[in-house]
Amino acid sequence: MKELLAAIAALTAFAIGLPAWGANPIVEVKTTEGVITVELYSDKAPKTVDNFLKYVKDGFYNGTVFHRVIDGFMIQGGGFDLGMNQKTTRAPVESEAKNGLKNQIGTLAMARTDNPHSATAQFFINLVNNDRLDYPSFDGWGYAVFGKVTQGMDVVNKISKVRTGSAMGHEDVPVKPILIESIKLLPEKK
Repeated sequence: MKELLAAIAALTAFAIGLPAWGANPIVEVKTTEGVITVELYSDKAPKTVDNFLKYVKDGFYNGTVFHRVIDGFMIQGGGFDLGMNQKTTRAPVESEAKNGLKNQIGTLAMARTDNPHSATAQFFINLVNNDRLDYPSFDGWGYAVFGKVTQGMDVVNKISKVRTGSAMGHEDVPVKPILIESIKLLPEKK
């Protein structure tokens, strides 16, 4: 049955013009505070997962930081280097916030501006159930969930407790940088 579902997901991805990454790929996020393993929901957010995995494949996240940490809310990263310089990204991805997934503890969602279709590379991990970020949310859209931490929530919680301040015009920046050393796609389990 698992093989059948993986085949259907791959055929669906092919039919709509997306790469077949496999059914719900797993990535490893290696940080200076430890390792976080994440399952990506390509079945519910195919465009978002494809976008994220292209950045992973390109090594884009390597050397970026968690630049916004708010205990009791979320930790956000994937867009700034150690010097708090914003990295150049590809074009934004269409919001998939209507996919039925909720911003619950441990889920990954795309960060964006006031424009619901402005997400590029930055993502956040929810520290609590952030119902107010779910579709349709306060702005009619919400924030697109595309994965969930399967191992390493202790690392996420450790990051959430670091001391923060202001840096380069940004608030809630960890005083001691929390580096994303690498994000890599793990091999599919047979």
